[in-house]
Amino acid sequence: MKQVEVETAPDPVDARLGARLAELRAERGWSLGELAERTGVSKSTLSRAERAEISPTASLLNRLCAVHGRTMSQLLSEVETEPPLLVRAAEQPVWEDRASGFVRRSVSPPHAGLRGELVEGRLAPGADIAYDRPPVPGLEQHIWVLEGALAMTAQDVEHRLDAGDCLRLRVWGPTRFRCAGPEPVRYALAVVLP
Repeated sequence: MKQVEVETAPDPVDARLGARLAELRAERGWSLGELAERTGVSKSTLSRAERAEISPTASLLNRLCAVHGRTMSQLLSEVETEPPLLVRAAEQPVWEDRASGFVRRSVSPPHAGLRGELVEGRLAPGADIAYDRPPVPGLEQHIWVLEGALAMTAQDVEHRLDAGDCLRLRVWGPTRFRCAGPEPVRYALAVVLP
């Protein structure tokens, strides 16, 4: 029996995100090769992300945000329609990095002109995400653990946070977020541009 390959349409958010990434690259006049050199990501991966053939990982988006001078929330808000003042819980954009077990909810109504934003992060047991650089150097973060346990590493120091704990820091280099317990961890992340 002959197997038939079924093509599925790309996720609408991934399609809009891919188109925006291609626009940002074109605005700077960069080829895929130039962007690959700046991010350390292969040309084929960048091309597939722009064409929405793959759903970008958190690490990939972080690298792209760094070269484009945006936070992840800013980039994701750019693929939304006109930003509202109020976003109901059911309408808050959720993005999932299935490969790492990371789910990100943009809690704050998106607005490109504001310096602060609120994000909810969830990590499955065993999830471990490493970012090689901040999207914007000197980014201020307040990490408040709502449920579970989180191990957050910055400047080669690991901080263990349990439910109710809050860590404030400025991010200048690599960071790592790891679910530190047997249960999922849920945390609020307040991000403030320098």
